[in-house]
Amino acid sequence: MAKLAFIGLGVMGGAMARHLAVAGHDMTVYNRTQAKAEAWVAKHGGTCAPSPAAAAEGADAVLTCVGNDDDLAAVTLSRDGAFRTMKKDSLFIDHTTVSAKISRQLAVEAKDKYIQTVDAPVTGGQIGAEKGTLTIMCGGRAKAVAAATPIMQAYSSKIVHIGPTGAGQLTKMVNQVTFAGIIASLSEGMRFAQYENLDLNKVFDAISGGAASSWQMTNRWETMTKDEFDFGFAVDWMRKDLGLAMEEARGNGATLPIASMIDQLFGEVQQMGGGRQDTSAYIRRLKAPE
Repeated sequence: MAKLAFIGLGVMGGAMARHLAVAGHDMTVYNRTQAKAEAWVAKHGGTCAPSPAAAAEGADAVLTCVGNDDDLAAVTLSRDGAFRTMKKDSLFIDHTTVSAKISRQLAVEAKDKYIQTVDAPVTGGQIGAEKGTLTIMCGGRAKAVAAATPIMQAYSSKIVHIGPTGAGQLTKMVNQVTFAGIIASLSEGMRFAQYENLDLNKVFDAISGGAASSWQMTNRWETMTKDEFDFGFAVDWMRKDLGLAMEEARGNGATLPIASMIDQLFGEVQQMGGGRQDTSAYIRRLKAPE
């Protein structure tokens, strides 16, 4: 078992760290809100560190799951960042959804310190994190991904090495662009069924086994019919992720007209107060029949 540091104990990171603790790893954790880290340790064991640098000291591997590029830079490259204390030949695994640019920057910084890096964003949502069934898309050297795999298997059902550093983040952008379109079309289909006074349970039974089926339909159809939107991945985070994809597209020449439109429509959901609701709250912007 390895000595691990986990930085960022939100709904995703906290669950992933729990699986590592259950697997028997020696865990040290850090969270920006210290009380959350203390509560995690009280429940799952391990040690609570006062800073990312303190958490990383002596660790075989450091894992991060924070908010965005700036958060990731702060916990790695700042005066109290993990890179200041990580030992030679240790491993850095980042599960944050960020730009490919910062993943490449961290790989360069890590190389001088003889640290291996893997950018490893995940998909599967809060449910996948809790159940340990996430899919992980990895960028980095084959040697680094091979070293990270036994650790990541504690909370995943599939690990795919996509390519060099940054490839994991670029693949996550593909996932989010596709996911956004599914959410929008599912919402429109559901509203259409409601306007026709169809039995939504029977509609789901009829179409969920065919070409229209999706993870979103299977896991959110029922809750969307009840206007329940407290299930993890928030609208605010989706807009952040779509922003990353659109920024990347401006550089690589790809066009994302549908993703750009859906991003703006998610903005309407934010204006309605739904920024912290999960992405199925997209349906709120479509008027329900009276």
